[in-house]
This record gives sequence, C-alpha cells and structure tokens, in this order.
Amino acid sequence: MSWRPNRVTVLIGSGLALLLLVVVLGAPRWTRLLTRTVPDDEAAPEERKEAREEEPAGHVERTINVKLFFQGADRPGLVMEERTVPFSSELGTQLKSVVSELVQGSKSGLGATLPPETKVLEVFVSAKGVAYVDLSKEAAQGTAGSHDELLSVYSIVNSLAVNFPAVKRVQILVEDRPAETLAGHVDLSRPLTADMTLLATAAPAPPSAAGSAPAPSAPGAAASPAVPRS
Repeated sequence: MSWRPNRVTVLIGSGLALLLLVVVLGAPRWTRLLTRTVPDDEAAPEERKEAREEEPAGHVERTINVKLFFQGADRPGLVMEERTVPFSSELGTQLKSVVSELVQGSKSGLGATLPPETKVLEVFVSAKGVAYVDLSKEAAQGTAGSHDELLSVYSIVNSLAVNFPAVKRVQILVEDRPAETLAGHVDLSRPLTADMTLLATAAPAPPSAAGSAPAPSAPGAAASPAVPRS
C-alpha cells in the first residue's frame, strides 16, 4: 500500500516554503537597515547638550544709556555723567542697577555722593509711580553737613526720575524702614520729586587779557587836549 500525504501535511509544507521564500527575498533589505549609519540629528544626548551649551556664546547683552548725577569736582552742585548699564525688562531691577552705579562712583573725576560701602538692598515701584529705594545704613556715613546730604539724596532722586518717566517720585528707605533723614538734615519722610536747581552752574569765564587794562601810551606820544565844558 503506497503512502499519500494528507491535506494537512501539504498545507504545512506549502507554508514553510512560502516563509523561506519571503526570508530569501527580504534579506538584502534587512541587511541595509541593520547596517545603516545613524544620522547627525540622532546623536547621543550628551552631544546635543554640549551643542546647546555652546549657543549662548554669541549672545549680545542689551544695554541702555543713562544720566547719573554726581557732585561737581570744581564747583558746588550736581553734574551729569552718562553711562551704559545692562538693560532689564523689569523696572525695579533696572532702577536698582542705576543706584548701584551711583554707589560705584564717577568714572570722569566727579565727586562721590554715596559711600562705596553702601548696599542697595531693594528697589521697587508702586502703581502711583513712587520708586522706593532701600539702602543699607552705610549710606548715611561720610556726609559732611546739610549740603552734602542734600546732594546725596538728590543724586538718587534725579538719576531715577530723569531717566525713567514712569518714576514720578522717589522715597529713600534705610535698612527696610522709612527714614526721617539720611544724616540728620534732609527730610525723607515723604517721596521726593527731581530738583534740577541743584545742578552745578558753569564756572565763569576768566576775563580776557585785552580788556583787563588799557594799553600804555607810547613814549613821547602827545596827550590829547581836554575838551572844555561850556
């Protein structure tokens, strides 16, 4: 009796043959996928992080020009000095940087209005345009008399009010508290407005040499006769 494959055996054999054919035909494609080089945009996370850290190297810091008020070197009063400071979109931070520049002193030989030990603790602006400047206790040191104290106070007030239209008035605090005065003379119990009358006036020009004295007469020159009065 001869053996004949049944239907199940034929189907299994046909399936295995078909699977083998698929593997043989798809082998080149799978080989290319497995040996493909990873592109640059799929680099390791460490490499991407290093690239991001190098980007800020070309960042350009924004700055603004402001007018600072210092004590005149050769005449009493306040004198303006222009300076470039870092820009900040937050008004309180911007004002704090300006007062800090005042503490650092003049770069053109003008007199200091605040001791270099002064710390600018905080600056904030109310909805009514009042800038509150909180200074450390060192701000009261080094003022010699009422005039020096007046210039110290208004160097701050003028420097903020002149440069920033949003600042209408300025009130100075000392160590987080309202202060009656800075050193016993100028009233700080209320906000102050800018006072441009404290600017130093220009020094008077020296008299010209030609108009200081009449030229002497030449030797032997005859004097003009006097005109008689009628």
